[in-house]
Amino acid sequence: MKRLLISFFALTLLTACNNLPSSSVSVEARATRVISALKARDLETLSQLSHPIKGVRFTPYTYVNGGRNIFFYAKDIPRAMDDPTYHRWGDYDGSGEPIYMTFAEYYDEFIYDHDYRNAPEVFWNQRVNRGNSIDNAAEAYPDSQIVEYHFPGFNEQFGGMDWSSLRLVFEQLDDTWYLVGIIHDQWTI
Repeated sequence: MKRLLISFFALTLLTACNNLPSSSVSVEARATRVISALKARDLETLSQLSHPIKGVRFTPYTYVNGGRNIFFYAKDIPRAMDDPTYHRWGDYDGSGEPIYMTFAEYYDEFIYDHDYRNAPEVFWNQRVNRGNSIDNAAEAYPDSQIVEYHFPGFNEQFGGMDWSSLRLVFEQLDDTWYLVGIIHDQWTI
C-alpha cells in the first residue's frame, strides 16, 4: 500500500511538471522560494533571489511604468524595510493621488497585503482578464516567466470585485531565473 501511494504521488508530480513549460520547472521552485520569503518578510533571501544586475521593479497596479515604478537593486533589498525614505511608488487608482510611502508601508499595502503563499489560484504565464487596467507585463518583461498568486475575492457581497493578485516576474541570467518584478493587482476603477 505504501509503495502504491508513493508511486501514485510520483506519477502525479511528474505529470504536473510535464504540464509546465520546460523552463518553468525551475521558475516554479524560485517562485515558491520568493513567495515564502515575502510571507516571512525575509528580505535577505529575497535579495538572493533577485536579479543581480537589474534588481526588482515594484508596480502597485497592473500597468508597468518603467519610468515611474520604483526599483531596488538586490544589494539594497535587505535594508529596505528599515529605510525611512518616502518614495513615490505611483498614483492611487481612482483618486490619482501620489502614493508616497516607505518601503515597509508599501510592503504592507502593495506587496504582501494578503497571504499569497496560500492563494487558492496560481497561474503560470497566463493572464485571466479581471479588471479594466491595461496589462502590459508581457511587453515590459518580454523574455520573462510570470507567476500569479490570486484570490478571486474575499467577501461574497462584493461579487468578486475584492479580488487581489500578486505577480512575480522572473528573467533568466546564466541559466538561473531571477526575480525582476513584483506586480500587485486588484480591482481598479
